[in-house]
Amino acid sequence: MAELSEETGIPIPTIKYYMREGLVAPGRPTGRNQADYDDGHVRRLKLVRALAEYGDLSIAVIRELVGHLDNPEMSLYHLMGEAQGTVTQRRDVRPGPHVTGAEQAVAEMVARRGWKGAVPSSAYRTVVGVLATLDEIGRHDMIAALDGYAEAAERIAETDMRVLGDPADRERAVEIVVIGTALGDTLIAALRRMAQASVAAPLYAEDGAP
Repeated sequence: MAELSEETGIPIPTIKYYMREGLVAPGRPTGRNQADYDDGHVRRLKLVRALAEYGDLSIAVIRELVGHLDNPEMSLYHLMGEAQGTVTQRRDVRPGPHVTGAEQAVAEMVARRGWKGAVPSSAYRTVVGVLATLDEIGRHDMIAALDGYAEAAERIAETDMRVLGDPADRERAVEIVVIGTALGDTLIAALRRMAQASVAAPLYAEDGAP
């Protein structure tokens, strides 16, 4: 286990904790208080640490996700959906007159763009909730721009799929979906603000200031 700790950079007590919690399989016993560990243990430990430290997932959520990962009957597509669900922000949709119109707007956008697998999902309900709020406060200009936002999101998703790489590598897929979404959302938000400043500069800068 000392070698495993050195290889992964994870302290021995943390490794033992992950194993007790069922997140990492125990090694093959070779003697009293000794066991063999392979590359699979190294990869799983690094994945669990990444999910906990960078994905900010709880041990319970990681345990459930690892269970899906080790289930050969779960397709990669559904596994990625489960992984995405762990980091998708949920926005409660309050019943009201604005929700019906928001649901219709989102459904029509999904149909226009030919998006498959987008409904039902937490992300779908979040979009409905946001649009309902925009309708309630009278920001119909942002609702009208929904297709523009969707087009930008589609281009980002295509980039995400290129980053994913080998679709047969299930552990890599889970890590990229969770970490890529958690950190990627922050990256995209920051890039958006940089782009806003750049686009706005020639329109609103005074006296030719950069």
